[in-house]
Amino acid sequence: MESAITFGDLPVTSTRTAVMSVALAAQLREGTKKSHTMAENTGFVSCFLKGVVDKASYRKLVADLYFVYGAMEEEITRLKDHPVLAPIAFPQLNRREALEQDLAFYFGADWKNQIQPSPSAAAYVARIHQVAQESPELLVGHHYTRYLGDLSGGQILKNIAQKAMNLGDSDGLHFYEFASIADEKAFKGTYRSAMDTLPIDQATADRIVEEANEAFHLNMNMFKELEGNLVAAIGKVLFGFLTRRQRAGSTEPVAA
Repeated sequence: MESAITFGDLPVTSTRTAVMSVALAAQLREGTKKSHTMAENTGFVSCFLKGVVDKASYRKLVADLYFVYGAMEEEITRLKDHPVLAPIAFPQLNRREALEQDLAFYFGADWKNQIQPSPSAAAYVARIHQVAQESPELLVGHHYTRYLGDLSGGQILKNIAQKAMNLGDSDGLHFYEFASIADEKAFKGTYRSAMDTLPIDQATADRIVEEANEAFHLNMNMFKELEGNLVAAIGKVLFGFLTRRQRAGSTEPVAA
């Protein structure tokens, strides 16, 4: 899928309830601003954005993300013909293989036997599977929260992590690299256009935005769980100094 896929000619749903295109991308951006800002102000992310990255905590995050993306990509693949999910199921976005490369770097060849999901990651995985079974269209909220975020801030976060942990160009940082996407800005436009052509009504759009906020909450729980390791690594005083001020989120109007 190298270009936007539109489903403007899809028939109405099986219940014959008419659907219409809604500006879902804009609604998601607007409807998740507060959650986005809260996530960026968790202690772990706040320190990360200021260049303080503990390698032990970071590799645990990579392990947690492996389980989250594994669940997401398993369900998206299973539901690849679903009319609401198909337009955004871009294989170029998949992160599982990249995370496997990073895990091999941080844990060694036997990485599969050394990792397990944290309680917060396990809860995140369970929610993805639950939504996929009960209301697959709500996976759009999870997909948007993770993948568009990866594209939007990936290179910045890669550079921060690389400098903070003194890594080589791609050592343990494949997660941030989208080899199949030549122009990330253009691709984000394609992604948003695809979202805006999903065959959904406004009620479904509202539920997707609500689920996206839940996805942010699940991400925050993972970040908070990592804070203990980070505090142990850098000390309470430095952690408190780095996190004492709240920052405007990247989706706040003042930062646009």
